[in-house]
Amino acid sequence: MNTPPTRIVTFGEIMLRLSTLRHQRFRQARNMEVEYGGGESNVAVSLANYGQDVRFVSRLPDNDLGECAIRSLRATGIDTTYIVRGGKRLGLYFLETGAVQRPSKVIYDREDSSLATVAPGQIDWDRAFDGATWFHWSGITPAVSASAAAVCLEACTAAAERGIRISVDLNHRSKLWQYGKSPAEVMPALVELCDVIVGGSYEAERYFGITVEDKTDFTLLARALRARFPKATEIVTTLRGSISASHNTYTALLWDGGQLHSSPTYHLTHIVDRVGGGDSFMGGLIHGLLTWPDEPSYALRFAVAASALKHTIPGDVNLVTEQEVIALMEGDGSGRVQR
Repeated sequence: MNTPPTRIVTFGEIMLRLSTLRHQRFRQARNMEVEYGGGESNVAVSLANYGQDVRFVSRLPDNDLGECAIRSLRATGIDTTYIVRGGKRLGLYFLETGAVQRPSKVIYDREDSSLATVAPGQIDWDRAFDGATWFHWSGITPAVSASAAAVCLEACTAAAERGIRISVDLNHRSKLWQYGKSPAEVMPALVELCDVIVGGSYEAERYFGITVEDKTDFTLLARALRARFPKATEIVTTLRGSISASHNTYTALLWDGGQLHSSPTYHLTHIVDRVGGGDSFMGGLIHGLLTWPDEPSYALRFAVAASALKHTIPGDVNLVTEQEVIALMEGDGSGRVQR
């Protein structure tokens, strides 16, 4: 039997996404499609679609674009009460969607965004965490600026002091770490407070200097991460095989300190939009661990199936229900018209 919804808080940046149409290159584009999205806000949307009580916390400009971003979240049922207003601008990113052997390309334009200039003390975490039992952030937020990293640490510390379960998607974005500090100087203090860590050998080496001889044995990496971060109860990684921009394989592993759980492998043969695939996995994982707390294998399978479905949906966010994910898990991948 499913557990009742619990309040989940996510913290990060929601941006304006401008993407080329019909797989065009940037230099071909005369029009671009407008959407709103970002790592932690995408996770929040997934969770809201599964019926969870979700609150998104951020800082957005007090202008029409900031209001549009907030309304895009409210439309999915997300609580935006503790988004503070201020700063110069909404962060942007531009997407050129690849196909076949041509990869997608992302250009960020988020310097001096409202979140990049957020300062400690501007968000009332006492009120933002009211009633919360889970807090999620990602490695993207502390990469944006020194002040965003400081506020992220402020949030993690406040959540840990309240006994709120904390999850992190390590999410290394090399283009973002431009403010004079390396990830290894910032991330360890944040991850030490986390209960669920999602990441792989790439992030472990760059953030923490952790390497293992056999990268094919995830248990070795998971044990090394647990030794470094003993608070963590679940350590998770996703494995994506990129055959082409249009054809990937996708699977995941979860180590719970005693057992390694693995998911089925999905062949994503006609990808519509892979941006947000990791966020949809994270949303599915949080929902799975909350809804089936004694069944980590089922939670992992749910997360991977959720991500597989996201690859069929244009835009940043995963617009599927729990029932649709479970139908895929149970073998209904036919794509037949539902009448």
